[in-house]
Amino acid sequence: MAQFIKIYEDKPNEAAIAKVVKVLKEGGLVIYPTDTVYGLGCDITNTKALERIAKIKGVKLDKANFSFVCHDLSNISDYVRQIDTSTFKILKRALPGPYTFILPGNNNLPKEFKKKTTVGIRVPDNTIALEIVKLLGNPIVSTSIHDEDDVIEYTTDPELIFEKWQNLVDLVIDGGYGDNIGSTIIDLSGDEPIVVREGKGSIDIL
Repeated sequence: MAQFIKIYEDKPNEAAIAKVVKVLKEGGLVIYPTDTVYGLGCDITNTKALERIAKIKGVKLDKANFSFVCHDLSNISDYVRQIDTSTFKILKRALPGPYTFILPGNNNLPKEFKKKTTVGIRVPDNTIALEIVKLLGNPIVSTSIHDEDDVIEYTTDPELIFEKWQNLVDLVIDGGYGDNIGSTIIDLSGDEPIVVREGKGSIDIL
């Protein structure tokens, strides 16, 4: 059964963050808060953990469209090709924030994602998520946890999330109520920005 940890976003407890990172480093799966909906994540360098997430989502790992949660813009440059000034300005305006940006991947992508030409990148405006990634030292791969309910697409209550996921993951963070609107997805891999999905983030940043 998963651990259930309360962490306050305005002042994340260092020991609690360290506990989460320990689980990730050992190949565990973690459900954590973001600035949009709760996410399911693991260490991007751990193949077994990546395979577990793909299995839960019912997708093949090499076909999965997971995003990378990074700590900041310099973290992003580890995984994406050199970006032009206009793209950088958009990222600078929008991040940290409720956006997923699709960018051209580089040769540093983990081997499971080598076939991909693009990668989804997130820098959420959530202290808990950012502190986890910072202490881990590399991004976590992330995917939103959807609800089967026809009315509610995303569960916002961490206790209900824990009830539902406790036997599938290793740790669930209670970071307060989540949002029920996903991130805005913008494809910046081509000549012009393309809005793939309008979510919480305003498209005025373009």
